[in-house]
Amino acid sequence: MTSRPVRLGIQVQPQHALYPKVRDTVRALDDMGVDILFNWDHFFPLSGDKDGLHFEAWTELGSWAELTTNVEFGTLVNCNSYRNPDLQADMARTLDHISGGRFIFGTGSGWFERDYDEYGYEFGTAGSRLDALAEALPRIESRWQKLNPAPLRDIPILIGGSGEQKTLKLVAKHADIWHSFVPPADLPRKIGILQEHCDTVGRDISEIEFSSEQRVKDLSTADELRELGVTLFTIGISGPDYPLDIVREWLVWRDQQNA
Repeated sequence: MTSRPVRLGIQVQPQHALYPKVRDTVRALDDMGVDILFNWDHFFPLSGDKDGLHFEAWTELGSWAELTTNVEFGTLVNCNSYRNPDLQADMARTLDHISGGRFIFGTGSGWFERDYDEYGYEFGTAGSRLDALAEALPRIESRWQKLNPAPLRDIPILIGGSGEQKTLKLVAKHADIWHSFVPPADLPRKIGILQEHCDTVGRDISEIEFSSEQRVKDLSTADELRELGVTLFTIGISGPDYPLDIVREWLVWRDQQNA
């Protein structure tokens, strides 16, 4: 594996707070030195009051592009189903320019049925949604080659999920970052399957950064995951308070790893 520094991503979940609180949190996290900020691409809260306060992801990211100066940022993850692939590419390119080249295109096939039902999208099946993502990714990459002006950098693609037949194949073909919830005991087998897909498509697996979602109060597995090649660790914080003390603990751990 290519040696990479350990990075910390914070998912600022767009729920249960009005936007001034989100804005203040984003600014504080940028000042604190986290590496990446994420939101999520849903239309309703995923925890707490199911009809609580909530904001749309991509509109919010336009604000983040102007609010921040250091962090990379993106969705964890974009739902491919909600927007035409070429439009997604153009939105990503625009955020890339607004931020001076700090946008990460995190994407996935979608899973939260309420989003689909209430906003009028066809839910389909897990397989059909993954097939749609497989069709969309080449269109997105192709559109980036046609846009004027072009993106400021090769926009990194993050793909979330660990399905062995379809998702990891897409990771091998398209992703710069693979994001999952896979625990240490299962990660070697998943990496082995990803290696097989990389061999099939002629990709060097060392080009792909491994990312892991962590429980907010759990540092116990981080060392194990680091030994297995994970370098991007992400935790989520939610409104109404967006607690930052846990972020400080993770920043200390990150800096120890990179010392």
